Amino acid sequence: MASDPYQVLGVPRTASADEVRKAFRKLAKANHPDTNPDNKAAEERFKQVSGAFDIVGDAAKRKKFDAGEIDADGRETFGGFARGGGQGGPWGPPPGGGPFGAGGPHGQSFEGVDLGDILGEMFGGGRGGPRGGGAGGGFGGFSQRGSDVRARLEIDLEDAIKGGKKRISFSDGRTIDVTIPKGAQEGQTLRLKGQGSPGRSGPGDAFIELSFAPHAVFRREGDVLVMDVPIPVYDAVLGGKVEAPTPDGPVTLTVPKGANSGTRLRLKGRGLSDAKGHRGDLFARLVVTLPDTPDAALDALAETWKRERPYSPKKK
Repeated sequence: MASDPYQVLGVPRTASADEVRKAFRKLAKANHPDTNPDNKAAEERFKQVSGAFDIVGDAAKRKKFDAGEIDADGRETFGGFARGGGQGGPWGPPPGGGPFGAGGPHGQSFEGVDLGDILGEMFGGGRGGPRGGGAGGGFGGFSQRGSDVRARLEIDLEDAIKGGKKRISFSDGRTIDVTIPKGAQEGQTLRLKGQGSPGRSGPGDAFIELSFAPHAVFRREGDVLVMDVPIPVYDAVLGGKVEAPTPDGPVTLTVPKGANSGTRLRLKGRGLSDAKGHRGDLFARLVVTLPDTPDAALDALAETWKRERPYSPKKK
């Protein structure tokens, strides 16, 4: 048998309808599964509170319970079980019959008080709140909102910078198009309202965590983007112009005279965006590159330099 519903709610037997309702709201909010995920003790407490309010939050049931006609589970009692010839019940009222008459304490009626509506007000999930049980079961018989779903979506750096759309598939066979906002951040979670699992009082939500796919050209180094740009030997020696890619399209770089491999050129505002939408920088790292095929003139020049103008990169 369930505990005395008045004790469960922490209210006296003379509590008004409003006092009972306030006590229930406080306890239900504190023990609701949404605020206590994976907490079995809180879940059990929530069930007890819901069951207690199902009795004393309903005028007709409360009157029967106070008169000993039903027990704390709402079951009818046998004549010999009620105290004082059916006037008190196992936790019956003071002698002299029911203390409140037909309208509850102070003449206030409990009619129209709906457990699901109260939780809906607190948790915004309609009848029963976002994680109430299904009709006839669960937590006091509330309607059930569908469960949330979570997934990870890998996006390109260009989509993170400019925004875009990506399609994602769920294990239940559904596919949805996800709008990637401009300036998306790695690890950012997007909430897609109503795209979760279906439920009696509506579907849950989908939470999509974003991650960045490895890029063939650009790599992240802290808060900036870096790319390698190959340049020919003659541009490294004499200086010149070279085309380089960026997330916004190709640009022309000016290679300074005497550039070495590892020299970095800054492209302002061509990198990733931060959470506020401000673009960072992109750095082009120059890589001096020899011809793919042997060149006799280059070989002869190298022999002359080696003989007449030797130098040691290590010492430099």
